[in-house]
Amino acid sequence: MEIKPIKNEADYQAALEEIERLFDAAPDTREGDRLEVLSTLVDAYEEKHYSIPLPDPIEAILYHMESRGLSRRDLEPHIGSRARVSEVLNRKRPLTMEMIRNLHSGLGIPAEVLIQPYPTLKDGA
Repeated sequence: MEIKPIKNEADYQAALEEIERLFDAAPDTREGDRLEVLSTLVDAYEEKHYSIPLPDPIEAILYHMESRGLSRRDLEPHIGSRARVSEVLNRKRPLTMEMIRNLHSGLGIPAEVLIQPYPTLKDGA
């Protein structure tokens, strides 16, 4: 297979087949270099054509809580009072930059997820 930009699904499938063939290639060899270049091309194609949108910030917080066994009380150091946590999770109040920073640094929720705009009740959510 000639290495060239991946422009369509047929090019993509051919690149995937070549990657599978080269998968065990040793680094710093001709085959290893070919594998690295093809992997980069496939990554770029997938990012453009199969990108997965980031989740809703509140849904991400709820998922994070559920997957780690956290309660609303565990969010208080990061968001504020019990009432503030309730307002945010019920979409009555948007996250502030300070809350986003605290949730990111304290709980490891990606900032790029938290900073996205999302509907609140005042928006008609």
